[in-house]
Amino acid sequence: MPLTIQDAAAALRDGSLSSVGLTETLLERIEQTQDTLGAFVTDLRDQALDAASVADAELAAGVDKGVLHGVPLAIKDIIAVAGAPTTANSRILDPEWGGDADAPVAARLREAGAVFIGKATTSEFALGAPDPEKGFPIPRNPWNLEHTPAGSSSGTGIAVAAGLALGGLGTDTGGSVRGPACVNGHTGLKVTFGRVPKSGVVPLGYTLDSVGPMARSAWDCAALLEVIAGHHPSDRFAADVPVPAYTELLTGSAEGMRIGVPRDYFFDAEGLDDEVRDSVLAAIDVLRDGGAEVVDVDLPYAKEAKEANTQIMVAEAFAYHRTNLAERWTTYGAKTRPLLARGAFYSAGDHVQALRFRTWFRRTVAEVMSDVDVLITPSAPTPPERIDEMDMDRRLAGPSFTGQWNLTGQPAAAVPVGFSATGLPLSMQVVGKPFAEATVLGVAHAYQQVTRHHLAVPALPAPAVVAA
Repeated sequence: MPLTIQDAAAALRDGSLSSVGLTETLLERIEQTQDTLGAFVTDLRDQALDAASVADAELAAGVDKGVLHGVPLAIKDIIAVAGAPTTANSRILDPEWGGDADAPVAARLREAGAVFIGKATTSEFALGAPDPEKGFPIPRNPWNLEHTPAGSSSGTGIAVAAGLALGGLGTDTGGSVRGPACVNGHTGLKVTFGRVPKSGVVPLGYTLDSVGPMARSAWDCAALLEVIAGHHPSDRFAADVPVPAYTELLTGSAEGMRIGVPRDYFFDAEGLDDEVRDSVLAAIDVLRDGGAEVVDVDLPYAKEAKEANTQIMVAEAFAYHRTNLAERWTTYGAKTRPLLARGAFYSAGDHVQALRFRTWFRRTVAEVMSDVDVLITPSAPTPPERIDEMDMDRRLAGPSFTGQWNLTGQPAAAVPVGFSATGLPLSMQVVGKPFAEATVLGVAHAYQQVTRHHLAVPALPAPAVVAA
């Protein structure tokens, strides 16, 4: 079975694999692992097999819609897909939300011949941790079921890592594509704000949300981005900026790249795990050996930027949920409702100051990056936590390396760099200038030409045994 979209596309075209055969195999894997991994909320078996059959017939007739034609993908369950409910993993959302129509990103993938294999698990409204009492699947890390798969794009991250889908879509407001990619051991790209339309997607933070690709490799993420990127009139935030052929821009070389390393905070924050820091520094050395120039840069107030992003996100989320929080408090999950309610405690003055800081920090980062192509940091301060040791207050107060780039709206990718001594994935983050996704993916692709961390596959857990 192919591990990547790139390999699957080649196999579908040389006749060694059919889309129906590939889809049936992945559906069987999903069925075998669902009770243990909890990757999917909605099974799209019938829709997937129909789409796969059409793809096989089209390819046999010489109709080739591109790399994604016939490739099974997972779609995060806050993105509307025709023929499937969108729940946002919540008992709050109206079952008719989305109007049984594809969000623009889903429509573009469908037009490209992609096969939607299922709606993937998410944190409730892309924010709160799963509440077992609400009846939704509990997602678990395929490398170790006792550890978190992170959120909020948990299901897509699990599906890619465990070989249940060859790629998919997540959303990112403070790290929700990069977090699951990081802890599940694959590649995930948070795009420039406005690069991909987000209409038809349940909002979390109106001015922060983005839809991004998740797959094993940077090349695969580039192939997905080529299809989903571009202006759409239904989204007033969607930028009218040309979409390059991202896969054609991946040279596989880091020669001539100038990489900035912000040591303060990102490499010396209290709580940063030594294995994480050392693995990312080793990955930077690999890129240096490949011809990149590495320089230290000074990026002030990174901690405050993380706090400003959290404040804006929670305030915007509270605005969306305010009425339901007042009227249906207990319908929300136990971990979701207090996070949303935090927005009530910020004053108008707090919010204005956070917005003013965002403008200043965005300008500061642009100045810092004027002399480098990308920045590299760890994706997360620690390997994935044990689920039974997770503490939301501690996480909110601790270091985080992703929200800064939602605040500025810049692209950033999580890229696997190895494993901890206990066998858990580790990851670096590559941050680029606005709309420079090709550069971000180019650095990740160059690293992946000389390493194989992104191709590692966890042993699938045995199906759960249900007592009679």
